[in-house]
Amino acid sequence: MTAFDLLRFQDWTDPVPPAEREVVSLLPDEGEGHPPVLFVPGRRHSAAVFAEHWLPRTAGRGFPAHALTPRPGGDLRVQAHDAVQAAAALPRQTVLVGHGTGAAAVARALGRYPARAAVLVAPVFGRWRRTVPPRPVGAPPVLVVGSPDDRTVSPKALDRAAAAYGVAPLMFPGMGHDLMLEDSWAEPIDAILDWLTKQL
Repeated sequence: MTAFDLLRFQDWTDPVPPAEREVVSLLPDEGEGHPPVLFVPGRRHSAAVFAEHWLPRTAGRGFPAHALTPRPGGDLRVQAHDAVQAAAALPRQTVLVGHGTGAAAVARALGRYPARAAVLVAPVFGRWRRTVPPRPVGAPPVLVVGSPDDRTVSPKALDRAAAAYGVAPLMFPGMGHDLMLEDSWAEPIDAILDWLTKQL
């Protein structure tokens, strides 16, 4: 039995209580048939962290763009649960994009939700860093994005997170931890959307 099997057992014996979820949405002017993209921030951020740049850019490229605000006080299990519930409420199989601890929530959600694809941006796995994440349901393509100059997530941690999915991290030198708020915010989201377009 793995640590994640034990976590699932907790989901069954002590289910996450229901709560209202804040989801900010921005739809493209013309539908291009792309799947929805759900951004999941870390616990210190809300959906607003994606609203200024990444949501408009994503909708501008034809993807229905959504961002979830973590409920107050929720731990990683609760955050993953809310990501699964928000994705399942969207009309099509969804792309999950998690940032920071939100990336850890997405990694956990992938064990329960058959995402169309997933992107882990500057993933903070915390105590999970020595643990293999759960095998994604449906084997979606996974991209790991970060910066070698991130003071929160080391290049070694990015390599380790990417290796868990059999990929190499996509790096953006000169950027900090919050890539979506940097002056050069467009570079990573454009690269993510280019990657998604090739994968879908």
